[in-house]
Amino acid sequence: MANRGERHSGTGGALIVRALEELGAERVFCVPGESYLPVLDALHDASIPVTLCRQEGGAAMMADAWGKMTGKPGICMVTRGPGATNAAAGVHVAQQDSTPMILFVGQIETGMRGRDAFQEVDYVQVFGSIAKWVAEVEDAARIPEMIARAYATATSGRPGPVVLALPEDVLAEVAEVASLSAHQPLETHPSLAQMADLQKRLWAAKRPLAILGGSRWSEQARAAFTRFAERFQLPVACSFRRQMLFDNLHENYAGDVGIGINPKLAARVREADLLLLVGGRMSEMPSQSYALLDIPRPGQTLVHVHAGAEELGRVYQADLPVNATPNGFCAALEAVQPPNACPWEGAAAEAHADYLAWSGARPKVPGALQMAQVMDWLEGNLPEDAILTNGAGNYATWVHRFHRFRRLNTQLAPTSGSMGYGLPAAVAGKLRYPEREVVCFAGDGCLQMTMQEFGTACQEKANIILVVVDNGMYGTIRMHQEREFPGRVSATTLVNPDFAALARAYGAHAETVERAEDFGPAFERARASGTPALLHLKLDPEAITPVRSLSEIRAG
Repeated sequence: MANRGERHSGTGGALIVRALEELGAERVFCVPGESYLPVLDALHDASIPVTLCRQEGGAAMMADAWGKMTGKPGICMVTRGPGATNAAAGVHVAQQDSTPMILFVGQIETGMRGRDAFQEVDYVQVFGSIAKWVAEVEDAARIPEMIARAYATATSGRPGPVVLALPEDVLAEVAEVASLSAHQPLETHPSLAQMADLQKRLWAAKRPLAILGGSRWSEQARAAFTRFAERFQLPVACSFRRQMLFDNLHENYAGDVGIGINPKLAARVREADLLLLVGGRMSEMPSQSYALLDIPRPGQTLVHVHAGAEELGRVYQADLPVNATPNGFCAALEAVQPPNACPWEGAAAEAHADYLAWSGARPKVPGALQMAQVMDWLEGNLPEDAILTNGAGNYATWVHRFHRFRRLNTQLAPTSGSMGYGLPAAVAGKLRYPEREVVCFAGDGCLQMTMQEFGTACQEKANIILVVVDNGMYGTIRMHQEREFPGRVSATTLVNPDFAALARAYGAHAETVERAEDFGPAFERARASGTPALLHLKLDPEAITPVRSLSEIRAG
């Protein structure tokens, strides 16, 4: 940490890198460009590692994954114009997923503005609807101020992305500035009156249920909520792609409120007389297209806890809105005590039994490759701290329904439903936790959105294991297409490469797997290879979901 009042001078590029060091940046993900060469030059001598990515969308998704894991802004740097617009996909993920991220974008010189200069973009207009704050640095002397504000904005309340544009002339400008101290995230806490109100409402309840979601969770918050759930014998569900927020094998775990929800859990949500929603927004996917809770006033008593005050009352009128972070709220739960007798005694055990039955089912699908057997092998052989990543597609259902997440920071998946996310996220996960196993699930269509980032994994020696579930189509879209327009296939069939050969061209270990019984030995060889690895699974196109074939969907 710099001494208070300490000053230093440098070019705008050097000042940006120094500010990032002082604030605590841990890594930069980038695709280089001549528009921000002074920053790249300053990074040459900096303490911050730099990961060179292959495309700006992948770089931004890596930064998002870093923000998810650390709670600190993931840092991404890209060049102007097409570099920035490529990165927009990752910015959108960070916005929808409530992830702290800062995107630094090169920009034309300030004197050229308004002339439609080479790669000129008005970033305020382009990113204004998907970033928490968008600004252009116009004075090198203000760089520490603006980056400190970017950190505060990205991490406070509901976290999200910030975009800072860097004009070339400002990066070359020399200025003297004050040093920064390390960033301290803002935590908000509930009042004593709110916690007393919560206890009163819980004591009056007959069928309470908790749903955990959102971001800003820590090990301490997770452990505190677990203790609270145990004291109250409370059934606990997790929101869409947030299953890691509660141990899936804990006796209070009720399952995930996401796509393809267990019908018994959906009924439990509808029939609850008190819903304790902590951290999440209960948006379209977990709410089953806004059908589980009435809008604006739910039929259940709603206690909504969220770090962003603007999210309280945005969709649902809560009976008890609480503006607090998961850390602040869960710490306050220690003082909340259960009644002498819980009217809902046994509900948590019943809900957990329903979850085990739902996730324990092993449906048979068409074809030689049975994904249920693949998942069985992984469940028996992955360590509890293994990180699983995925993007979007029907293939992800196998992970979300059948994998049992035990620990925090073991799930990297986009609630925004962004294809291509899994591979960049896996690279970031392995760089953050090199000692842990990182497995990426990707469909053949999903993977080819960011397949080039496999080169990043190889260059960084990030030894991930990439499991490609290949059915030769954009499966989710085909499923909807066959349901709405049976037999009229249009623009959903893929002619794919030999993914294993492509991975070997990168210098990685790769195998093709066509039978489930061959998966385990192939995975063990991938583990032992000492390089990134790809396992190419050939799935029958009829096996479109775990429970319905494509023909069944087509037939209605």
